Amino acid sequence: MKGILGRKLGMTQVFDAETGNVDAVTVIEAGPCPVVTVRTEAADGYEAVQLAFEPVADRKLTKGELGHLRKAGAAGHRHLVEFRGPSELQVGESVTVESFAPGDRIKVSGTSIGKGFQGTIKRHNFARGPMSHGSHNVRKPGSVGASATPSRVFKGKKMAGRMGGGRVTQTGLVVHEVDAERNLLLVRGAVPGPKSGLVEIRGVEG
Repeated sequence: MKGILGRKLGMTQVFDAETGNVDAVTVIEAGPCPVVTVRTEAADGYEAVQLAFEPVADRKLTKGELGHLRKAGAAGHRHLVEFRGPSELQVGESVTVESFAPGDRIKVSGTSIGKGFQGTIKRHNFARGPMSHGSHNVRKPGSVGASATPSRVFKGKKMAGRMGGGRVTQTGLVVHEVDAERNLLLVRGAVPGPKSGLVEIRGVEG
């Protein structure tokens, strides 16, 4: 298992002098992430490693959170995330961007940008109705259910509603460059979430 927590800084372009290509990359400030807990099959029923990210003042955490972190010898951190899978990490160690290398295949999880309450055209890519000849069905969703039977709207119907603001995992990404001095990962492609949003980076085997 290879994983780290980070914060999305934004996107930029990098020039490859060998091929002459310009690649779009996402810049992520990742780690260092202290190992707080190691879950084992014998004690917890599954294998996982819990990492902390983003140092924060002790006054901003509860006593339970502080006690949990101090038990591992770690200072106050804002985020705690578990990465499931076997690992050789031990409590007290720290995970940095150096655990990744250019060319590594990864997947990145984050919270997508919230877009509020949206209609069916923006939310589900519905087509609009005709604009001419007095049509009143320009951006309406249309029929949503039968009248007599079943006399209701089935669950899961594509309708207007809250859009975005949910957990999204982007697969098929590749590490373009690692900057260990500044704790930066340059990932080829786009990752979910807004600027300064928390992201979880996991290595992909094979």
